[in-house]
Amino acid sequence: MKPWISLTIPAKAEYIDVVRLTLSGLAAKEGFSYEEIEDMKVAVTEACSNVVLHAYNGSDFGIMEIVFEMEQDSLQIRVKDSGNSFLFEPAIIANASLHHKPLSDANVGGLGLFLMQALMDHVEVRSEMGTEVLLSKRLGRKEEMA
Repeated sequence: MKPWISLTIPAKAEYIDVVRLTLSGLAAKEGFSYEEIEDMKVAVTEACSNVVLHAYNGSDFGIMEIVFEMEQDSLQIRVKDSGNSFLFEPAIIANASLHHKPLSDANVGGLGLFLMQALMDHVEVRSEMGTEVLLSKRLGRKEEMA
């Protein structure tokens, strides 16, 4: 059985720190470097912020579930809500490069998926009965000098 930790918290910004603290402790225990942990904290903050901002239209009754699951050589993080889904088109995101465009053409917000993809080894979005973001980070192996 794979070790996992699950949190169910209100979909409010003030609870995202609970997710970040849990992630920090778990990732440190599993041997991730400081830089890897910081990358994961930024990515999971983006995923949780999307829930807070978009899933429940400002309702005070929304919740999000976060599951941390340690695989043999990676940490899987799932952020799930039961609120409003959106149609996620990976091809559109992949082709929506900001290269060769002026900064004024970049939308404020909506760059969270780009950021998650840049910081994590694998990002998957499922949009069925809410939205679920799956984030994966492989444990970096450091070669020690002999």
